[in-house]
Amino acid sequence: MNTMTSLQRVLTALGQKEPDRVPLFLLLTMHGAKELGMSIKEYFSKGENVAKGQLLLREKYGNDCYYAFFYAPIEVEAWGADVIYREDGPPNSGEPLIKNIDDILKLKPPVVKGNLALEKNLECIRLLKENGADEVPIIGVVMSPFSLPVMQMGFEKYLILMHEHPETFEHLMKLNEEFIVSWANAQIEAGATAITYFDPVSSTSIIPRELFLKTGFQIAKRTISKINGPTAIHLASGRCLPIIDDLAQTGTAIVGTSVLEDLVEVKSQCNGRLTVLGNLNGIEMCRWTKREAENAVKDAIDKAAAGGGFILSDNHGEIPYQVSDEIIMTIAETTRKYGKYPLKR
Repeated sequence: MNTMTSLQRVLTALGQKEPDRVPLFLLLTMHGAKELGMSIKEYFSKGENVAKGQLLLREKYGNDCYYAFFYAPIEVEAWGADVIYREDGPPNSGEPLIKNIDDILKLKPPVVKGNLALEKNLECIRLLKENGADEVPIIGVVMSPFSLPVMQMGFEKYLILMHEHPETFEHLMKLNEEFIVSWANAQIEAGATAITYFDPVSSTSIIPRELFLKTGFQIAKRTISKINGPTAIHLASGRCLPIIDDLAQTGTAIVGTSVLEDLVEVKSQCNGRLTVLGNLNGIEMCRWTKREAENAVKDAIDKAAAGGGFILSDNHGEIPYQVSDEIIMTIAETTRKYGKYPLKR
């Protein structure tokens, strides 16, 4: 089989066919700062920095995507909230912008165009598009309207809102859906190939399926239908197995799976309807030996790669800053060596 471009490789896998080898998504964010010798705060201050970092990381490891994700709270930053930076980890949300449930009625969703936080992300995507020569998928990211309130108001207040104030909950969802659709489509317009729809609150690790069907499921169907490009639903380490049939009805193409779940079972349940993304253990990855990294890659490929419909990645959607270059390189090299189709048994 001739060597494919990364985009051809990924599209073949999405078509439930076997490409030349298993596609590898190294979802690296902060490692670009290391490549450029910058602090994490300085690195994320400009879209140009992140674009340079992604180009260098792909040149180094040969993975199959550019990951245009900056950090989770960029979306609440767009609403005016603070972001707290760390020297060795991802930026986090500061004080919630919604202090009281009544504050929700005063909110207006931010306009994407001209928003300083979002424009730097869009600039990164545009620069990656210029350099990608249409051969490498560019992955944009949004937080789902249903999961965004965890950063907007804090988990406890959000649960109270969800259970005790249904009308105000629906109002916040309407605002969030309007914002997230415009934000996703701005990324597509800038050059993103697909959008990752992060929705950890919808996972059965957090809420029961019965509640998901009334809330996150309906919101995902509405939101994804308005995004002008393909999507992947990622539950950010949360379990997906109990709701795979439901996720398949949202219109998404890919599901991210937790390390807590058996890839064999997840692949079987997806049954050609969804492509499986996952599920290397990002936390354990921080202390893996080279042998352990090799074994983890081989195990994932053995369990889920046959027949296509599989993209190897970590299970959370972001490889921790503490994972060494040596281990990342081992993952990449093992995938290239062991993930060639036809697979050897």
